[in-house]
Amino acid sequence: MKTALLCLAALGVLASSACTDSRRARNDATWSDLPADVTCWSYGTEVFKGRSTGKVSYGDTGRISFVDAANGRYTTIDGDCRVVYLPKKAA
Repeated sequence: MKTALLCLAALGVLASSACTDSRRARNDATWSDLPADVTCWSYGTEVFKGRSTGKVSYGDTGRISFVDAANGRYTTIDGDCRVVYLPKKAA
């Protein structure tokens, strides 16, 4: 009986912690049109640093695409990129 109660208590703790701050941030970035800071490199050299106006799309081949906030143009980049979404409050 004690084992069953301990298992139920453990499940309650796991269920209550299932929505962590990182999971909430990932869901915000995935399901909304938040802007992001984008930095890309090619062969160790920075080739792009800027911000998107909204969500960054990811292609099957590793290409990212977005609208560049600096010039309003649709932009695609192949390379090693870091995409950091802005929090909802700052967007």
